[in-house]
Amino acid sequence: MTDFDTAVQWDDARIFLAVARGGSLSAAALVLGLGIATVSRRLQRLEEALGVPLFSRHQSGYRLSDDGQALLERAQALESAAHAFGDLARQQTLVAGTVRLATAENLANSLIMDSLPQLLAQYPQLELEIVSGVQAVNLHRRDADMAVRMVKPEAGNVTLRRLGTLGMGLYGAQSYVANRAGGPTSQVWEHDLMIGWPESHAHLPAAQWMHKVLRGKPCRMLANTLTVQLAAVEAGLGLAVLPHFLASRSGLVCLQPELGVDQTIWLVMHSDMAHSRRVRAVADHLIALFERHALRLSRASG
Repeated sequence: MTDFDTAVQWDDARIFLAVARGGSLSAAALVLGLGIATVSRRLQRLEEALGVPLFSRHQSGYRLSDDGQALLERAQALESAAHAFGDLARQQTLVAGTVRLATAENLANSLIMDSLPQLLAQYPQLELEIVSGVQAVNLHRRDADMAVRMVKPEAGNVTLRRLGTLGMGLYGAQSYVANRAGGPTSQVWEHDLMIGWPESHAHLPAAQWMHKVLRGKPCRMLANTLTVQLAAVEAGLGLAVLPHFLASRSGLVCLQPELGVDQTIWLVMHSDMAHSRRVRAVADHLIALFERHALRLSRASG
């Protein structure tokens, strides 16, 4: 006898099992969504391939022959394997697992976080790990699966997508601006108290603008995060170069909206991860998010 597992594919076994369970060609055809003639033809083809009759035909229907009864367990094993294969395929199409996203703290707290309930509701099996900080993570070491950063990588096996522009302006609290030397509209900064970046962050465009304007005069305060700088400006301690979208949320006054220090926002993914469904889902969410907030991010309000 020809071995059932090697001679028969799952599509053939479906016919055999449907007739065995339904007891007739019409019942099998209904379950399978096929015509009775098709079921009859394929059953006959199966029996010819195996070289044995699988059923005895009666007026009341089809009954398993001894050979058919002996092969029933094998057919059920094929069915179980097919279902398991289908389940695995469906699981692979699900957006599930952990995505590690590295981003600047100001973008995480003031923009991205508010959007995440929608993303996680859409993909309940998705988990996120947020890594924030000024220092860029190394995607090649797999410190993160993707990053939203202001510096474009010049080399490496990465996939890039431009998300938008982070516009920057010089801002102060209303109380500070009202009492400025020269008045609120003066574009002379030499008498202002400035809040800037420490030497370790001198490479930042905002820090370089501040150094140029102050001409060697020290800042009133140094802080290594935008969060602290924003708090210092809100407290009326001086002026700082801040992203427009952060400053506008705090009701700060923009003294100079164009400083020439705007930064491009990049979405960076390791190329090996770019086609992962979970990574792709987060990437698509971020792309849509930054598109919706493009004007808010790039321009001063009002």
